[in-house]
Amino acid sequence: MARVDYDNGEGPAPNALVVASSAVVTDEHGRIVLHRRVDNSLWALPGGAIELGESVRDGTVREVREETGLEVVADYVIAVYSDPAHVMAYDDGEVRQEFSICVKCHAVGGALRVSEESHEVRWFRPAAIGALRIHPRILVRITDYLDGTRAALSP
Repeated sequence: MARVDYDNGEGPAPNALVVASSAVVTDEHGRIVLHRRVDNSLWALPGGAIELGESVRDGTVREVREETGLEVVADYVIAVYSDPAHVMAYDDGEVRQEFSICVKCHAVGGALRVSEESHEVRWFRPAAIGALRIHPRILVRITDYLDGTRAALSP
């Protein structure tokens, strides 16, 4: 499903608010895993909608596994991103207002693999990420992690 992102209130009016998580997943070398999305061809953090009956922790771990093949432990919440001026319009007519809880995770197993949502999945050193085709809002999340932004994560 194709997706177009709009900022500053320039897009269509939102018709959905979906609680989602994104994950800054690191390995023992300090690298961060990213996947190049099918819906917009940009590099992004793994993540997606939290399902009914799931905690943020469990939903984040599931999304990372589905999108990257990695098994992770969720460590803490970096920040909540909920700008009503940023919407994502999908070709099925859904227009989502941004609402994403970004969670710091560390890899404990699994192996990188491409999912149906990605063209490519790779580890990157933080210094290399700025040169990628990456959505500015994803770059903010990574920068917040690198700058030490941190909130609490309840069970």
